[in-house]
Amino acid sequence: MPDDDDAQALFELSEQVTAPAPTGSVAGVRKTFRAFAPDQDLLLPPSLDEWLPADHLARFIADLVDEHLDLSRIHASYTKAKGGPPYDPRLMVRILLYGYTTGVRSSRQLEAACVDVVAFRWLAAGAGPDFRSIGRFRKRHLAALGHLFVQALALCQAAGMVKLGRVALDGTKLRANASRRKAMSYARMSEKEKILAQEVSDLLAQAEETDQAEDAKFGKDRRGDELPEELRRRESRLARIREAKAALEAEARERAEAAAREKAAARGEGAESSAQRVADAVAAAVPKPKAQRNFTDPESRIMKTADGSFHQCFNAQAVVDDTHQVIVAAEVSDCAADVANLIPMTEQVTANTGAAPREMVADAGYCSADNLAQAAAVTAATGTEFFIATGRSKHDAPIPTSPRGRIPTAASPRERMARKLTTKKGRAAYARRKVIVEPVFGQMATLQNGKQLLLRGLDGARGEWLLLAACHNLRKLHRHVGTGGLAGLATT
Repeated sequence: MPDDDDAQALFELSEQVTAPAPTGSVAGVRKTFRAFAPDQDLLLPPSLDEWLPADHLARFIADLVDEHLDLSRIHASYTKAKGGPPYDPRLMVRILLYGYTTGVRSSRQLEAACVDVVAFRWLAAGAGPDFRSIGRFRKRHLAALGHLFVQALALCQAAGMVKLGRVALDGTKLRANASRRKAMSYARMSEKEKILAQEVSDLLAQAEETDQAEDAKFGKDRRGDELPEELRRRESRLARIREAKAALEAEARERAEAAAREKAAARGEGAESSAQRVADAVAAAVPKPKAQRNFTDPESRIMKTADGSFHQCFNAQAVVDDTHQVIVAAEVSDCAADVANLIPMTEQVTANTGAAPREMVADAGYCSADNLAQAAAVTAATGTEFFIATGRSKHDAPIPTSPRGRIPTAASPRERMARKLTTKKGRAAYARRKVIVEPVFGQMATLQNGKQLLLRGLDGARGEWLLLAACHNLRKLHRHVGTGGLAGLATT
């Protein structure tokens, strides 16, 4: 006879397992648990497709790669028939896009995920590419993977997620894959070069004495020209320091040459006089004593981050649309200042989307006399209206009153922009800047681990930032149209 509790159950249990009493203790009331048999074999072959929900992001990525993304650039690079068959590019792009969307970006983590995580195993169709294959694929096709940003943006446009009514521009510092402790100033390089050169000279003399002693003891038939480990280590350090010094000196000469040409052009000097000025400037160019170069990633620079500390970084730029926080332009530079990016990023928006934004909002880091002049020219040509802060304001500062009357004729471009931002329209436009672009950086840092770069060099940083931006847009697109919503999108 069943127990009273079982008879009054709301539904019939297929199996009943009575929990055994713990050893050495008195059993309490009888309790029924769900069936649990770890050693039970599966009666039918398992299907990964049944383990993945229908609306899962991985299904969206798979549909995107198989049906909508153009991978012809990747396929075109496979021109040699010899060698072992590589992994299908669709497989590799699938796991890279899903990894960069969910914050799994390391090649070793991706390899492990293809074994441990159902979504990755489903995307890879049970294959398990090793981390070397993943790393080589990403490095080889980085430019093509970065181009996926434009394709993802086109899909967002087709879904009606990009309106270009108001866009906001801002920059964020990306941590380079390099330690600031592996950097050295030019003055320190000069000192260390002398020390290491003397140590190498002393060690060479010791090695020569050792060779002579061994020749006298063992004869001259035995090789004695191998450098000791200590000498090889010092020689390699000396070579790297000299290489870094030469790079800093070359950069100093390039800056001196550019400054001399600009000064000669401003003075209206002739070709002969200008050439002489440039030659004199290049000959006298010397790096600043505090100019630094990193030995791990020489193209990264020491930059101040949001927390006030200094790290090896790159400066990433992004223009974000107001409607759905879709990134419509992205770039990376090795200059900590944002000011040089205003006009190029505005032009990139037009190039990527085929239309000019109606309003461009930027903070005080982009304000300069030259930028304000160029912004006026862009406004006249395309109709894009700029709202650029002319300086920082304190949080407790009173809101300025809206100006009245005509703009003074003698007002400078900076004064005109400052006056514009105090109007009702200007305050309303600039107030949206933070809520448009800054949450995007926060989402990328939290969901994609997008503040730390894995690839080194300016090209590597740029390619990885474009891939991160593309995956951010794809995540927004998935939330907007769902897994099955790609079928009706047309990007032509």
